[in-house]
Amino acid sequence: MKTRSKALLLTLCAVVLVVATVFGTMAYLTSTDKVENTFTVGSVAITLDEMDITKTDGSRTDNNAYHLMPGHEYVKDPTVHVNAQSEDSWIFVKVENGIAAFEAATSTEEGGYKTIADQIVAKGWTALDGVTGVYYKSYDKSTTGADLVVFENFKMADNANNVDGWGNISADTTKVTVTAYAVQKDGFTTASAAWTATFGK
Repeated sequence: MKTRSKALLLTLCAVVLVVATVFGTMAYLTSTDKVENTFTVGSVAITLDEMDITKTDGSRTDNNAYHLMPGHEYVKDPTVHVNAQSEDSWIFVKVENGIAAFEAATSTEEGGYKTIADQIVAKGWTALDGVTGVYYKSYDKSTTGADLVVFENFKMADNANNVDGWGNISADTTKVTVTAYAVQKDGFTTASAAWTATFGK
């Protein structure tokens, strides 16, 4: 009995040894893979300024003061600067022209003066249907951004001092105010839809 047990034990040990050897040298076929996502946030960013009329070095500002006189032309070039990281966008400007009644008319002569409203259209802005004083442009993403000039100057009519209200012009009551807005194009097929859903509410 002892001999049989001993033989059985030796046989089992041999089997365990063979199994351990086989598993110890076994090679496995394996494969791994992964998906790694990187997320960044889209943005739309603009600034608005104009030439500083008090300096000659090309400085820009957001606040000029003008001393109006009949027949005189003044530099005013509000410009929307679209940041280079901005997504495709609808760019809007709202122009409130408090001097329209005193402004010179568009001249038909070569190089003649154009009213603020005519200059805006000449600069490629489109009037937004049904919204007075609001214009828009389509902006496509660019590595350099864009500088979108709204208009370049304004001129007082030669007889502006004879127009009703001239004597009441003051810094508090008479202004040309330009406000810029931007909204992503994604989700809006038209500028009108973009304006209505955001700034036009």
